[in-house]
Amino acid sequence: MRDETRKWVEYANENLYSAKILLESKLFNPCLQNVQQAIEKILKAMLVESDVKFLKTHSITELVGLLAKAGVSISITPDSCELLDSIYLPSKYPFGGVLPDFEPDEDTCRGCIAIVEQVFESVEKNML
Repeated sequence: MRDETRKWVEYANENLYSAKILLESKLFNPCLQNVQQAIEKILKAMLVESDVKFLKTHSITELVGLLAKAGVSISITPDSCELLDSIYLPSKYPFGGVLPDFEPDEDTCRGCIAIVEQVFESVEKNML
């Protein structure tokens, strides 16, 4: 594993760990912020490891698309990508809820964490 990849993975793991702590503390908005950051970073780790160039982006859909074009299959649905993409800006800035039609809650956080854990497993399999 490349040094740069290792750093992306380390940061992704920190965000996922933080998301779980925040969930247990009932801090749902920052939980989702960390979920989004975790998946973004683990996908970027895979891009770096696969030697795929990418521009600065926070779009999960775009990152998964770049990996697919490079022949790297990641276990995530388009709907899950859309959900995680819907988190980025609203969770960082106080204009409305994180999700389009409702405030973040425990079930949403748990569901998003499950998606991220599935993607982490998929990336890990691709890196072996």
